[in-house]
Amino acid sequence: MEKCFAVILAAGQGTRMKSKLYKVLHPVCGKPMVQHVIDNVSKLQVDEIITVVGHGAEKVKSELGEQTLYVLQEQQLGTAHAVLQAAQYLEGKEGTTIVVCGDTPLITSETFEKLLKHHLETKAKATILTAESDDPTGYGRVIRNEEGLVEKIVEHKDATESERLVTEINTGTYCFDNASLFEALKHVNNDNAQGEYYLPDVIEILKEKGEIISAFQTDSFEETLGVNDRIALSQAELIMKRRINQKHMKNGVTIVDPDNTYISVDAEIGQDTVIYPGTVIIGKTVIGEECEIGPNSEIKDCQIGHNTNIRHSVVHDSQIGNQVNIGPFAHIRPASVIDDGVKIGNFVEVKKSKIGKESKASHLSYIGDAEVGNGVNLGCGSITVNYDGKNKYLTKIEDGAFIGCNSNLIAPVTIGEGAYVAAGSTITDDVPGSALSIARARQVNKERYVIEKMNGKKS
Repeated sequence: MEKCFAVILAAGQGTRMKSKLYKVLHPVCGKPMVQHVIDNVSKLQVDEIITVVGHGAEKVKSELGEQTLYVLQEQQLGTAHAVLQAAQYLEGKEGTTIVVCGDTPLITSETFEKLLKHHLETKAKATILTAESDDPTGYGRVIRNEEGLVEKIVEHKDATESERLVTEINTGTYCFDNASLFEALKHVNNDNAQGEYYLPDVIEILKEKGEIISAFQTDSFEETLGVNDRIALSQAELIMKRRINQKHMKNGVTIVDPDNTYISVDAEIGQDTVIYPGTVIIGKTVIGEECEIGPNSEIKDCQIGHNTNIRHSVVHDSQIGNQVNIGPFAHIRPASVIDDGVKIGNFVEVKKSKIGKESKASHLSYIGDAEVGNGVNLGCGSITVNYDGKNKYLTKIEDGAFIGCNSNLIAPVTIGEGAYVAAGSTITDDVPGSALSIARARQVNKERYVIEKMNGKKS
């Protein structure tokens, strides 16, 4: 099979974003827009991906890692100049090269596949991805002849009045015969209003050589949106969010209010799960079947079982079992494991802890750096005191233990199987299994103390 390459143009500064964050790293539905591009192009099983970086190069490399090769465009001299930087990897190779901008996160893998298929079937040396726009201002126009074949692409600033009336626009995405592309790039000049080397000029160079130039028009103009400012970023977010939510609803997930539900593109959600308004699901979260999530919950990079309910809560980087109830107003911090049938109630915080099956922390507790067994009851206000100002220590609570209200467990400490800790105790030593531990001052009632104090007498 013919080899396929991809060149991602990601060297522009993005000054219109007015941001310290490099443009292509701005997230859309929780993922940098350039990562969306690479993910979708990668589904074509390309042999090599080369990303052209410039401003913020090191940050882009840090984000993308080894998914791609990199070339540096030190001076921003135009799109043709950018692609030319990839010559060290691609020049002279046989195959097809897709060129796409790193700020177009909405182009789907299906559109890339159709573009590539059209390019190969027409045996073209270049194929342009085009779209119809109601307002083509600012876009390069695709100029066709009477037979409908592509004559040239003209940038908006260089277009004549009649050319500006054309509504078929160049999306900035192309397929090229690789060898022809790099040969033609050597002949591109900067004789235009911007003094830049335009990649669309390759089309005219190939045309003059009598080569076949093709165009594939996508049905969806909105997926070709290039993100150049915060307004376009919000539009991309809205389109992507709608696309993701519709996918889940078609797969059997109930989303009560799609306009107010935000789900990562990488999230997986099982059938008959209900997502309530105000819910944000981030990263590679996997949610099982018949769960209820929300309202107003934030889930990030979690594995959640079946029949689990999470209400008004924050859950990050944790594993949640089946038939778990979390919230309202709970916080499950990273590296926590909540086993089947557990209840984590209102205003309970869990951090880097394992909670065993059927255990309960119903309200107002902090469980940090702890191993909690099965069937444990943590009373209201129970706290694992895990930090001495320098180090953090482990608390172990074995199966069936009962921790009374307002108890402090000073780590490192172990509460044995079936043990009881009396309410209000501060536990500093291990408690044996089946024991009752009381660690609090004895109650003393001083009769008539208040009356005598008010009368100035000493008790």
